[in-house]
Amino acid sequence: MKKIAAILTILLITGSTACNKDWTNEQYQQYVSFKAPLDGDGVTPIYIRYKPDGLVNYALPVIVSGTTNNKKDLQVHIRIDPDTLQAFNDANFQNRTDLYYKQLLEQYYTIPDTIVSIKKNVNTDTATIGFTLKNIDLVDKWILPLTIEPSNEYTPNPRRNYSKALLRIVPFNDYSGEYSATALKVYLKGEENGAAIVQSTIETYVVDENTIFFYAGTVDENKADRRDYKIYAVFDTTKREVTLNSDNPNINFKVNQTINYSVEDIPDELLPYLVHRYVTINNIDYNYTDYTSVANASIDYTVRGSLIMERKINTQIPDEDQAIQW
Repeated sequence: MKKIAAILTILLITGSTACNKDWTNEQYQQYVSFKAPLDGDGVTPIYIRYKPDGLVNYALPVIVSGTTNNKKDLQVHIRIDPDTLQAFNDANFQNRTDLYYKQLLEQYYTIPDTIVSIKKNVNTDTATIGFTLKNIDLVDKWILPLTIEPSNEYTPNPRRNYSKALLRIVPFNDYSGEYSATALKVYLKGEENGAAIVQSTIETYVVDENTIFFYAGTVDENKADRRDYKIYAVFDTTKREVTLNSDNPNINFKVNQTINYSVEDIPDELLPYLVHRYVTINNIDYNYTDYTSVANASIDYTVRGSLIMERKINTQIPDEDQAIQW
């Protein structure tokens, strides 16, 4: 019995030693990848504070995968990849070219160094991308498509969504983002006491520091002629008022009363580092004409109610784009 116990002890020790040695070796291939997680649309939104006269840098992580540290100094080359963007658009939208993502124009970005140096025993570094987004028109959906170029020194991750990045550019200011629209009613003009159309949310987009735009009524970014229904909202920080206007006379846009807004910060009841910031737009009341949905006919609408946006802000994170829980 003692001999059997001794043999088992030796086997266990030997097996344990072998397992420990196994874990000192690389268990997988060391690939080079972007850290660019996809959203539900299959792209990677990156949030950039809008600064009209300044450059904003975004650090895109480049990582070496595997179970051990990077074995040597690497010079990782990245470049713009329009072919992947074209293939993505073709696969997702077919002949709906009005829905295609567009490649970000060169005037809006710079990539100072297309080579990312990752040192031996270090598994990550960042590619710095500079954005200057003054006068960008967010009616179009802008993408910066990037890829990791193959090299004799390293192997890009064979999975497409790791070696390539489709960065959707989302500039933000204090008022842009997704608003809850359940309290905003869309009526046929003259039927304001009748049934209303209600959307769950409305997306708003940056124009400048104190201006956003959204689409009139139930129009959204999936409508081919959405550009014709842009409504600008200018926030007066002194009066706490919002001025709405349109640059398309064909929609007969008219505001019927003064619109106010408020901003309120409420600490989270359970997480002391978390702040809930609510932007509320009250007393919305405007008319517009839909002149494109029905051939040879126009439909007049009245829109009334309020919108509210919540931002969850982690006060422990210094970088604003990272502190906001998008």
